[in-house]
Amino acid sequence: MTLPAAVRDLVTRLPKVELHLHLDGSLRPLTAFELGLARGLFEPGTTAAAVAERLRAPMPCRDQAELLAAFDLPLAILQDTEALERAAAELVADVAADGTIYAEVRWAPALHTMRRLTANQVIAAVAAGTRRGMAQVTAAGGGIEVRLIAVAMRSHSPARNEDVARAAVGAMDEGVVGFDLAGAEAAYPDPLVHRRAFGIARAGGLGITVHAGEWGGPGQVRRALALDPARIAHGAPAVDDPALMAELTRRAVTLDLCPTSNWQAGLVPRLADHPLPRLLRAGVPVTLSTDDRTVSDLTLVREFERALDPLGLGLAELWAMDRHAVEAAFLDHE
Repeated sequence: MTLPAAVRDLVTRLPKVELHLHLDGSLRPLTAFELGLARGLFEPGTTAAAVAERLRAPMPCRDQAELLAAFDLPLAILQDTEALERAAAELVADVAADGTIYAEVRWAPALHTMRRLTANQVIAAVAAGTRRGMAQVTAAGGGIEVRLIAVAMRSHSPARNEDVARAAVGAMDEGVVGFDLAGAEAAYPDPLVHRRAFGIARAGGLGITVHAGEWGGPGQVRRALALDPARIAHGAPAVDDPALMAELTRRAVTLDLCPTSNWQAGLVPRLADHPLPRLLRAGVPVTLSTDDRTVSDLTLVREFERALDPLGLGLAELWAMDRHAVEAAFLDHE
């Protein structure tokens, strides 16, 4: 089924909110080529097309691990303040081009310290790029607000993640509003190992979210609930546990869903099988995001269109879900 032109136009013009978006997974391919070339990261003769291919994960992947491999190159590139600022500013512009009026961009500061930057310097660089991007959008006649979520890694030590939490709390005046945990669930399934980091973030005033459910089924989503998050990044397998869905609804925990990314990671056999409609219609709070614009070769406009077809949402459901994203955003003070 092809969406009518009028519907596609409406989706494009819809003021959108995106809450689950990764900086490193959304690096522009041409920017990656230019930055990598300038930093001597490529073999002689490497083309821009070859770099773009490395940035996009297969569709679909064999598993989450194959998907995560697509992040190796952007992480190698984004190791200095110039690269981080440019990537952040360009992502703001790209998101605004989707008709997005508010977005939360997340990234793991500790993964960008391989060339002696500190977590504080990494956060400051991304915050500066974000401000520059917003100013450029405004100067061009548009308007967008972007805030930041600092991500801790499951594979890192509790002490290292506690340091990231402290740095994130210290950067709230620079636009950091949330704290997250991400990484390979199969290898590091227990988020409670990092409860102290979450305690630091919560006490400092940051919104709490946790990646869960890209592996391990509904049990992993339930594990994440032990950290008392306001939101869970992904969490789609909760649909297989009615009691868990009821608990998510009762506790008003929002699932920031990314159907294309989940299909790409092998979570569902077909995009049309994604449980977003069932979760939404069961009353579970959900939002819709791209996850990684470049890794998944995706825009938010296309993800909204896919929510209509093949997922089968109605326009009223799409609008209600987008409005809920405003309520779920980590922007309570404004």
